[in-house]
Amino acid sequence: MLKHRGFPSRLPGTDFQFTIRRENKKGVTALLARERYADRKPADRRADEGFLWALYDYFGTEVFERGNLDAGRLSWVLGREVVPAEDPFDPESYEALLQLDLTQIQANFPAVFDPNYTVDPNG
Repeated sequence: MLKHRGFPSRLPGTDFQFTIRRENKKGVTALLARERYADRKPADRRADEGFLWALYDYFGTEVFERGNLDAGRLSWVLGREVVPAEDPFDPESYEALLQLDLTQIQANFPAVFDPNYTVDPNG
């Protein structure tokens, strides 16, 4: 499992996890696109925004390997802001390739592109 050194491990000041420390001994947690509803808590939305900012800051427009990125956090943005970069896509692989969909990020989380953006867990 590739470890993305320097990638933030969580949303500062919260327990919203962005990375995992080690492989799951029971097997790789599958990525699955989770439905986001309009009534999600503001803290959950801030976690998604902070995660997408970290992905954009770290990877930019490049294709990237899933590696130690948290499956739960990825699943909230999979199929919208983060898309598979390979066909066939293996959702149960740490080597799965992903890419940011900048158009979707701009539409759903425009603050990610603000050059003065700061990750603020309190909004």
